[in-house]
Order: sequence, then C-alpha cells, then structure tokens
Amino acid sequence: MKPFEHVRAERTERALAAHARHPRAQYLAGGTNLVDLMKLGVLDPPLLVDIGRLPLDTVAETSDGGLGIGATVRNSDLAAHPLVRSRYPVLSQALLSGASPQLRNVATTGGNLLQRTRCPYFQDVSHPCNKREPGTGCPARDGVHRDLAVLGHSAHCVATHPSDMAVALAALDARVRLLGPDGARELPLTDFHRLPGDRPERDTVLRPGELVTEVVLPPPAGTSAYRKARDRASYAFALASVAAVLAVADGRVRHAALAFGGLAHRPWRARAAEEVLRGAPADEETFARAVDAELAAARPLRDNGFKVPLARGLAVRVLTDLAAAS
Repeated sequence: MKPFEHVRAERTERALAAHARHPRAQYLAGGTNLVDLMKLGVLDPPLLVDIGRLPLDTVAETSDGGLGIGATVRNSDLAAHPLVRSRYPVLSQALLSGASPQLRNVATTGGNLLQRTRCPYFQDVSHPCNKREPGTGCPARDGVHRDLAVLGHSAHCVATHPSDMAVALAALDARVRLLGPDGARELPLTDFHRLPGDRPERDTVLRPGELVTEVVLPPPAGTSAYRKARDRASYAFALASVAAVLAVADGRVRHAALAFGGLAHRPWRARAAEEVLRGAPADEETFARAVDAELAAARPLRDNGFKVPLARGLAVRVLTDLAAAS
C-alpha cells in the first residue's frame, strides 16, 4: 500500500493552493482513469486534490449562442443535455460511444480531456515506456501496436489519445479555459493536446498546477455526427473514429470541420481535408478526395495499416450522410 494525502477543495483558490504544496500532486474529479493508474503503479501521487465539489458542474448557453461546459460536468449529464442533443449531436454521440453507462455517470469533462493513453506498454510497469519513464524506449514500435498511431507519431512514442469526446470538441472548434498559479488563460482545444515529438511524457500544454475550468463551444456551424469503429459494440476504445460538422448551400460545401480519433497522440483535426472541401461540390467524390489528402500523411506501423482505409471509409460515409441530410 502506498500512502497518499487527500484534500477536498470547495473553492478553486483552495484547490490551486493545495496543489502547490507538492510538485507531483494530482487533481482528482471522477477518478475513472487516475485511480486505475494508481492501482497499476503507473502513477503514485503523494497528494490528491479532490475538485469534485468545485462549482464547475453547470452547462449554460453563452451570450453569442454557444455553450459553456463546466469541467466537472459528468459525461452522462452532458450527453443528455437538451442543448447538446439538439445543437451539437456530434458531442452527444461521441460521449455515448465511450466507456460504459456506469463510467459516464462518474467521468467528468475535464478528466475526459486529461485521460492518459491505453497503450499496453504505458500501463504495464514491467516494460520500458518513454511516456512513463522518458529515455527508456518505446517497445510498442516493434511490439504490440495494432491499436496505436498512424499519424503524428515519433520515434519516441506511437500512443494514441483515447477520448471520444475530445474528437468531437476538436471538430466543434471548442476552446479550453484554464486557471493556474499565473492566472487564467484560454486556448483552442486543438492546441491543448500535444504530439509526442521528443517529449512524449507531456500529453498536453498544461502548466504546473493548472486546472481545467471550462470548455466553451461556439454557436453551431452546421449539422454534425460522430462515427466510431471498434472491436466490439460497446465499452471499447476506437480503432478509428470521425467527428464531422458540415454545412451545404446550393450543393456546395459552405463549412466543413473534420477530426479523427484513434489515429494519433491527440485528436487529429483534418485541416488538409477541410481545405479541399471548402467551396467544393458536396458529393462522395469530393469527400473521398478530401479524406485522401489528409490521410496521405499517415505512416502506419507493421500491424496497423488497416486503420487508414478504415478511417477513410468512416469519414466518407459520415460526410455523405450529413450532406444528404442538409
């Protein structure tokens, strides 16, 4: 048994002050990933700062017609919220495709963004892992990597980000609000998660002690949908997933946003595909050409090349369906 201290904070200022007491402290919300990693021996924080009672559990319409989502809003509550279901179906669908009902009842918005990879080498402390122990190597490159990255990986790490919700938020142009010792800041969600490069131990751009307080969505820009391929029908991480937002006018694409999950170290916003789509005919041929332009950058490993045609098929189908519904 490894001892640790638990502090419950009821104000954000107290949470920040408590976290500052130890450089390896961790914030605890739902704990659906953090507690698992502690049990596995991957993490051993000496201090847990419980933020479950902070007043960050609301979903509210913003003045411009967008949506503000508190960091401790439960995944199940967010998926069922009337404004999410009616205006941002891609987000509701992504949330409901993740985990299980029991886990969604506990998991939070902020925690979902911050969950760690499910790479088997990261989770097994008997193996080396650059993400867990920098400089020890990445055995996944030549080992078991069927579920791992085909885009944006490096010689140091081929892990994928496991979140479904974050993929939808990337396509929705969400922004993340943070609060830390140096004050508040806000950044696009697409800039929140990192590619591994030579620092795979850093999943995000969070600074020491910073806390996710809110995710903000702009007004809806079009119809949207989420599609996920996995090994079983529920309670499984994505082999590949697609979040898409599409607006069509006079048979041409007026707005398109596309993001992939299960392919990279972060939710992969498909900027090259969007450039092809903008102003082009809203038909299957265009969609296929756009997705091909994006996936041309893929670098599959020995056993995960199937992910590229899988992601292509998902994206083309989702875009085609959204165009038909427009």
